Amino acid sequence: MPILVIFIVISFSFYIYFRIKAYRAHNQVEKKWRAAEASIALGIFVASFGLNQLIINRSILALVVGIIFFIIGVGSSWAGFRAYKHYLPQVASQTQK
Repeated sequence: MPILVIFIVISFSFYIYFRIKAYRAHNQVEKKWRAAEASIALGIFVASFGLNQLIINRSILALVVGIIFFIIGVGSSWAGFRAYKHYLPQVASQTQK
């Protein structure tokens, strides 16, 4: 499916973008906040790659790998979203100073 390939490329691009933003951040809280955004993007990348494997390939090995990638991707996105919500008020309070 071409829509999943486009989604894979876009999510990987966002991962690279947020990882560079985290590297360039001077504040530790902002680094962790940007790393959480990168974790969300990477999780979406891995989950969509796993979903792509589930749809395109029909061998047993591809199905197992697709399911594992999908579960790991969703877990990574969920953990990144929780970290994002945790660091967001701290970043907002530091930018208001």
